[in-house]
Amino acid sequence: MNKDNPNVNDDLREEYDLTSLKVRKFGRNRKSFAGHIVRLDEDVAEMFPNAEAVNEALRFLMRVTQQNQSPKI
Repeated sequence: MNKDNPNVNDDLREEYDLTSLKVRKFGRNRKSFAGHIVRLDEDVAEMFPNAEAVNEALRFLMRVTQQNQSPKI
């Protein structure tokens, strides 16, 4: 039971200290843990199941582009 409100029934144990938790912001102004956030259009996002697949496809495209560039003189 909750100490502040005895009528509230939750599954949290008494030893859990939730006072240090911070609320994460959602939307465009939130901070990213990985660095940059890139927003994909819906039609593009439908082609990829997750971020790892997007990164793999982009790395493949980078390799193909670099291999097909004409040498600079």
